[in-house]
Amino acid sequence: MSEPAGAGAPGGARAHNLRTVAALALLFLLPLGLAFCAYYAGWRPAASVNHGTLITPPRPLPPLPAGTFRGVWTLVYVGDGSCDADCERALLVMRQARLALNNDMTRVARVFLATGRCCAPALRGPGNAGLLVLDATGPAAAPVLAQFPAARAQAVFVVDPLGNLMMSYDDRKDPHGLLEDLRKLLRLSHIG
Repeated sequence: MSEPAGAGAPGGARAHNLRTVAALALLFLLPLGLAFCAYYAGWRPAASVNHGTLITPPRPLPPLPAGTFRGVWTLVYVGDGSCDADCERALLVMRQARLALNNDMTRVARVFLATGRCCAPALRGPGNAGLLVLDATGPAAAPVLAQFPAARAQAVFVVDPLGNLMMSYDDRKDPHGLLEDLRKLLRLSHIG
């Protein structure tokens, strides 16, 4: 007696289905496995998308009066209180970046740490409304200033809402980069 023509088909269909499931599992698990191996082998992308210079590790800043550096993102400029042309340019970049944030501008504060001859009358003018000017010449400010890099001329710094000094920008090179990075930080941040 001969077997019907379709008798071997159910076993063949099952094998075909198992191969399909295995191929689909491989399709989803292979990229995950490759990413896992690349990460633990130490590979990191060569380029970054931020415009500023990351300060690694972030440096926690001691608290200052009035809750400075806590609860909001803070743009900081450290310089002489007489505020020369470079200082005015940095403060202008900080102000314009903050204003360009539109609805998110309330999440960003601006601070000028005056390291000497505090403070020029122009700092109190209408162009600098909302700028917090702190006299950093006293011994109480020394621990704060010690956390900022020694080469801080022409630099605008970003402090996160937890009070960590985390980025610096050369305001002469790419002032638009500060705005782009702030937008990314504010979009991704759930604090401040």
